[in-house]
Amino acid sequence: MTDRLPAPVRRVTDTFKSFTPGQKAVTIFAVIALIVGGYFFATWAAKPSYQILFNNLSTKDASAIVESLQKSGVSYELANDGTTVMVPRDQVNQLRLQLSGEGLPNDEGTGYSLLDQQGITTSDFMQHANYQRALEGELSKTIKSIDGVEAATVHLVMPQKDVFTDDQSKPTASVLVASKGNSELSGDQVQSIVHLVASSVEGLDPTQVTVAGSDGRILSTGGGANIATGGDSGAEAQTVNFQNRLNASLQKMLDSLVGPGHAVVTTTAMLDFDQTETRSKKYTADPATPAEQESINTETYTGSGANQGGVLGPDNIQVPNNAGSGQYNNKNEVRTRQLDEVEELRRNAPGSIERLNVSVLLDSATAGGVNPDQVQELLSAAAGIDATRGDTIAVASMPFDTSAATAAKDELAAAASAEQEAKQLTLIKTGALLFVVLALIFLAWRANKRAKKRQQLTEEERKHLENMQAALEAQRRAELDVTTATAMNMLESPEVANQNDEAREERHKEIEQLVKEKPEETAALIRSWLSADATH
Repeated sequence: MTDRLPAPVRRVTDTFKSFTPGQKAVTIFAVIALIVGGYFFATWAAKPSYQILFNNLSTKDASAIVESLQKSGVSYELANDGTTVMVPRDQVNQLRLQLSGEGLPNDEGTGYSLLDQQGITTSDFMQHANYQRALEGELSKTIKSIDGVEAATVHLVMPQKDVFTDDQSKPTASVLVASKGNSELSGDQVQSIVHLVASSVEGLDPTQVTVAGSDGRILSTGGGANIATGGDSGAEAQTVNFQNRLNASLQKMLDSLVGPGHAVVTTTAMLDFDQTETRSKKYTADPATPAEQESINTETYTGSGANQGGVLGPDNIQVPNNAGSGQYNNKNEVRTRQLDEVEELRRNAPGSIERLNVSVLLDSATAGGVNPDQVQELLSAAAGIDATRGDTIAVASMPFDTSAATAAKDELAAAASAEQEAKQLTLIKTGALLFVVLALIFLAWRANKRAKKRQQLTEEERKHLENMQAALEAQRRAELDVTTATAMNMLESPEVANQNDEAREERHKEIEQLVKEKPEETAALIRSWLSADATH
């Protein structure tokens, strides 16, 4: 059966048969492991790499997109509870163009697509409501395009305008955002959302926009204050940031003066976060400018002839007699002038320094030659201390307690030494283990070599085995010659047959004994005979 196989396959088969049971088991296990590993590797290599096709889809849009992909025979995966559709990376652009041509995703019920559904009979109220919903949808999609925002919902309150009312209500907005993963939105991102919404709605002030996270935390209040990610108010966060910056700058200066670790500076700032608005009017103070309002009364009388006595009139004014002719005029004039006026409106931004306290402690061991007054003057100029504002600064020089620092330094050195010793011990253990493995491999190789030497055939045994092989070959040929003779002539006497059987059996026993004692050398010799027969 094996003679019909190709020569390479026969060599592999013969080599495998010459293995010991342990070597056969290891070989079979290695082949199975290679086959299984190759299968999984081929499966992994053949699996396409998926990329997001569309994200944050509505249920209707996701269903329509999946149906279109199934009709096209494109493999896909769903993620984020079915709101994200993923397709092979090399087909993303093509599928986006294809689905866009089909009108997917159409975002029905959101965005400006709502306005396409309005008819002629739509009432003013429905037009206003649909416009508000469309604007909310467009703002939600715009906010979701910001890096770090997973989902967003916008609610607007847009009062209808009344032409007969002077006092109109201002629009307000609230935004609910969900960030991607465990990341949190920064203050700049929150402010960008606030101003984006305020700029998109007519008449909406940024102070009327409230931003909240999906976990219920307020990110930006309706008054425009930004809330820090750690949960502190914006005023507290700004105060802490100001104190930290001032401490860092002053500490850097002191470290350059007395060295690191020999000075401590602490600042306490009180910032004014009240928003103040001041209105003032100024008038020109030019002396040549006339008064704002003046009254002029002019009374004249013109006449001819002698004026003789007369009688008092109703206003106790003597009216002349009719002896002569004359004319009487009375003029009263009031003049009002517009003066030059300048109206000034000032709004003070919150965050100004209301009071500042600075305390500095120097290590007397290293700051003995330093003048505290000079240090105080230098720090006052650097921190902007204003005595009229109530600011204070104090500089003191005292011995520092370095016991804790020394103990920590010793512990750190001990930990570093222990770590170094542990690394050395690990290296020693690894080297010892490697030496033991190499020694075992060397001993196994040496024992195998000695075993092979012991199993090698001697020259006499080889010649004896070759003689037996020649005898078996001669016997085989004689048997073939006998089979070609006639039936009567090829019959052998019982004695000759028995002798041939005994000789054949004896040779077989000798060969079996050699195979048991020295299987590898015998198998190699037999393989050489077989290869020689194959060449003939």
